[in-house]
Amino acid sequence: MSKKYYVIWKGAKTGIFQSWQDVKNHTQGRADAQYMGFATKAEAEAAFQASYTKALSQRALSKNSGNKAAADNSAPKQAATGIAQADIAIYCDGACSPNPGKSGTGLAIYHQQQLIELWYGLYEPMGTNNTAELNGMLAAFKYAQAAIKQGKTVQILSDSKYSIDCITKWAKGWQAKGWTRGKGEEIKNLAVIQQCFSLYQALKNQIIISHVKGHANIEGNELADRMAVLARMKRTKALVQYTDTIDIKTILAMPSG
Repeated sequence: MSKKYYVIWKGAKTGIFQSWQDVKNHTQGRADAQYMGFATKAEAEAAFQASYTKALSQRALSKNSGNKAAADNSAPKQAATGIAQADIAIYCDGACSPNPGKSGTGLAIYHQQQLIELWYGLYEPMGTNNTAELNGMLAAFKYAQAAIKQGKTVQILSDSKYSIDCITKWAKGWQAKGWTRGKGEEIKNLAVIQQCFSLYQALKNQIIISHVKGHANIEGNELADRMAVLARMKRTKALVQYTDTIDIKTILAMPSG
């Protein structure tokens, strides 16, 4: 795996770091975190002296200059606040209509910032937005587990603060109370939360989980959303890979949740 340098502009500590674990330790759980990976120390030092916003802009310009066609200003952004640019970025999302009602889940997988796979499914005839989002987290953990075995760094991105908090903050306390909220109060969606938490406990030192704003024109999040709606509309129970041609513009024109 090639060596990387990570800049943290906002976090528990700021500066330039060479360890993915340092990035996780200093940014995990912070909605305002700003950080990014670079191939060389010189690039990282120059970026740290500037700003996160400028680094994002320069990276976008560099990518666009390599495209054969000029970029449309209305096109979704691939970057989002708090993305450290791991080897693998997994966007997960859920959709439900009505709520409760027919629900589905979608994933968009990036390798080295390039979209490589789309997945959809986990249809539930009487699901909720929360169950669909949790199903997405569980699917992302399973995908991450395989990628980590291949030596990849992994980041999971979700627009569901509920799902993230369930797994990274609340589940530990619930487990200590015998999987109740205290005084025997029932926890909703307990079965999938327990599955997620079990995998999270095994992987938490090797992944980073980030919250992204939903419907904010972030490409990965938007694509995962389209896959979640596709799963709901097609009533696809298994999680299956999207096998049609991956034309981002066409997919983004599909119904959204």
